[in-house]
Amino acid sequence: MGNRLAGKVCIITGAGSGIGREAAILFAQEGGKVVVADVNVAGGEETVRLIREAGGEAIFVRTDVTKAAEVEALVRTAEDTYGKLDVMFNNAGIFPDEDGSVVDTPEEVWDRVMAVNLKGVFLGCKYAIPAMLRAGGGSIINTASFVALMGAAVPQIAYTASKGGVLAMTREIAIEFARKNIRANALCPGPVDTPLLRSILSDPAKRQRRLVHIPMGRFAQAREVAQAALFLASDESSYVTATAFLVDGGITAAYITPEE
Repeated sequence: MGNRLAGKVCIITGAGSGIGREAAILFAQEGGKVVVADVNVAGGEETVRLIREAGGEAIFVRTDVTKAAEVEALVRTAEDTYGKLDVMFNNAGIFPDEDGSVVDTPEEVWDRVMAVNLKGVFLGCKYAIPAMLRAGGGSIINTASFVALMGAAVPQIAYTASKGGVLAMTREIAIEFARKNIRANALCPGPVDTPLLRSILSDPAKRQRRLVHIPMGRFAQAREVAQAALFLASDESSYVTATAFLVDGGITAAYITPEE
């Protein structure tokens, strides 16, 4: 176990699987006291079990990030249990199959994506920041996406718009609280090789349609994105704020990618 987060209390939403779980395990390995939040009880409890088995410290709080009272209770539980809050990783998000073109995405899908992906981040910041002010500062990491910075011919309009909102909101928060010792950064992953992505891209042609645009020729691993979140959570990034922190394998910088 390392000590890059020694003594820091960290909330991670969406920590029952994927990037959130990898980040929770990694943060605990680096000495953080982790509050695992997820609407999926089984997934969240499994993350806590994995952390504790490895000698880390963690608790689980079932949280629907679209509900203000539940997010407020999450932050209060972190403070009541560990005495403060240092890191808020607003990672929970969804990407429904029905999210497509602006002309055919159902309104209820738009509303649900905005509620989780954008309002959920807003609520996380709303209740985490007062706790961080009480603690003397902290680091906020909001999961956006590389799609907040570029368009695609295969659309996911609600997801893209929600992540663009996260990016803009993060910048505003970062500047507002820059002299209060609170940093805020938007983590912008490229496509990550998770069970969800594998199910979406089970068709080899669909998978290759995306891989051809990635200079590194592969999708990210969840652990690689978690490593970036660890840097933003730690004091190593003490002068990093208001950024769109890209972990995209070079996608947003590419015009023509290597042939091999």
